[in-house]
Amino acid sequence: MNYKKLTCLAFAVGILAGGAKVSAQERKFIDPANMDLSVKPGDDFYRYASGTWVKNNPVPAKETRWGSFNELRDFNINAVRGLVEDAAADKKALAGSVKRRVGDFYAAAMDSLTIEKLGYTPIKPDLARVAQIKDIQGVLNEIAFMRTSGIGAPLFGFGVGQDRKNVNKYMINLGQGGTTLADRDYYLKDDARSKAIREAYDKYMVALFTLTGSSPEAAAKKAATVFSIEKQLAEAQMSRVEMRDPYKTYNKFTVAAFSKTTPNMDWSKYLLQFKVPAQDSILVSSPAFFSTVNAMLKSVPVADWKTYLEWNILKGSASNLSSPFVKASFEYTRAQTGQRVQTPRWQRMSQLTDGAIGELLGQLYVAKYFKPEAKARMDELIANLRKAFEIRIKGLDWMSPETKEKALAKLHAFRPKVGYPEKWKNYEGLVINRATYFQNLRNVGAWSYKESVAQLGKPVDRSRFGMTPPTVNAYYSATMNEIVFPAGILQFPFFDPKADDAINYGGIGAVIGHEMSHGFDDSGSQYDKDGNLKNWWTAEDRKKFDEKAAALGKQFDSYTVLDTIHVNGKLTMGENIGDLGGLNAAYTAFKMTKQGQSNEKIDGFTPDQRFFLSWAQVWRGNILPESAAQQIKTDPHSPGEYRTIGAPVNMDAWYEAFDVKPGQKLYKKPEDRIRMW
Repeated sequence: MNYKKLTCLAFAVGILAGGAKVSAQERKFIDPANMDLSVKPGDDFYRYASGTWVKNNPVPAKETRWGSFNELRDFNINAVRGLVEDAAADKKALAGSVKRRVGDFYAAAMDSLTIEKLGYTPIKPDLARVAQIKDIQGVLNEIAFMRTSGIGAPLFGFGVGQDRKNVNKYMINLGQGGTTLADRDYYLKDDARSKAIREAYDKYMVALFTLTGSSPEAAAKKAATVFSIEKQLAEAQMSRVEMRDPYKTYNKFTVAAFSKTTPNMDWSKYLLQFKVPAQDSILVSSPAFFSTVNAMLKSVPVADWKTYLEWNILKGSASNLSSPFVKASFEYTRAQTGQRVQTPRWQRMSQLTDGAIGELLGQLYVAKYFKPEAKARMDELIANLRKAFEIRIKGLDWMSPETKEKALAKLHAFRPKVGYPEKWKNYEGLVINRATYFQNLRNVGAWSYKESVAQLGKPVDRSRFGMTPPTVNAYYSATMNEIVFPAGILQFPFFDPKADDAINYGGIGAVIGHEMSHGFDDSGSQYDKDGNLKNWWTAEDRKKFDEKAAALGKQFDSYTVLDTIHVNGKLTMGENIGDLGGLNAAYTAFKMTKQGQSNEKIDGFTPDQRFFLSWAQVWRGNILPESAAQQIKTDPHSPGEYRTIGAPVNMDAWYEAFDVKPGQKLYKKPEDRIRMW
């Protein structure tokens, strides 16, 4: 998959959802009991909209954050649990049926007695194979074997994706990788948090090496070896901000030419080991990284590479082995995120089932929980948002008619997808055995790799979903020029067919607008209507856009978490533009509705107030300090508190709705408000 191919709405993907507990008749869509009405909206809109809810909803021990996304997942994941437990218990399900395969996978995953008895037996053949490696060619052979067998992905990134300048063709994509810590800075910086993360990582490595037979002294030495290799790889990696540049990461080589830059890796031969048919060219996101890898193949001893490969087997398997391995993995997670207790096994395995065979589980989910009226309402909302976006593009005072024409062509070419794929994956050839949990995972990994490589030479499949149906999220794909909304997000607080328009336009309407705006953010705007990386801007218009983006970046740079850590306005730029453009488009669409044109209050709030409060309650939440610090470094989304206010403070309508005046803390002069899409 191309880097940044999917530009998502939420903090994380893979969150599950089902049916809501509270009926629409019982629910106040905007509940003053969740608000802090002692605060002026113009001083702290986040607290005003959500202060009491935030105060009364601390992060549960098994979570790292708690907000609307998590709340929706948590009281709905039980629906998915019901599906998988029912499937596992159904003795009459036919062999090979969707229900039987889902049930067998989940039952194997929940068979903790067998998993405990096995200890680390499932990976002993892998460790023995690595121990037999004699030379660098053996190291390279093992890397290819691990990738194709679903064991792991050491040293570099490897995948199949669209050619960003010719999106009707699939190509091999090579990228930087090879590290374990969440960001390269954790290897390179010496602030207190980075040091603490490194210490926890060292303990984690020592624990796993010890659990597989190394003495404490040998384990410590192995850990130091792994860290040394990974630090060299981290030094060669581009930063997350640099990786957001689609041109900087587009480097096309013939296979022969790229092999000349890495004389220790002959890609014409090496790709065959990756089970790739003959290729004339490949895409490389970071050629400099591969130059470093090439040099390291000579400078790092074979014995050290063997230790590195051993570690990759261990870290990729630990959470799926017996409890001592799972506990060691969780302790490392705890150090990074602050999570206090391990997520219950049923929840982890439900999520794993979704991640492994999501389009089998998704069929059961959709049959029970996805309502046709939800899709019909979404189709209507998407059509209205597209109209609103068109109106806004035509009304831009900073863009020339020439560029507007191209922008409108791109908008009209958006392909929306709602709910679930038109054509389900059937996972043909994937073996799922009720008695072999670990092997099931390996089978899924190998099957998924084979499926990915099999795309080469075939027409681009535009029917695919990049998320599973139960996921509470949404995304935009630049190369597909599509906006996608899985079934899981089509629920309150984002969406309710029975809610008034202010709620739905401030919630899912803004989500739709957000994904549309990704087609016009700092990165997505560099792709044309067909999804190709191709400039369609006049130089003057692009300069004006970049100036506006820089101003938005400066606004978010000024926000802090944990008193001193600043939001990274460049890293979060795409999401911040998505929010600003999306909320504006949703508001324009809302004003076309009967409610949007009225002043009738509901529960004491005007239609416009309800619209902005609906937006705010989507982003309410709490987050543990450790996770907050990590989010700033690794997540392209701004913290929820600043997503709540970041777009509204640039919208005249928000000031009017809440009578925000000069002198209040969030007030921006009209001439300073950033107006993009």
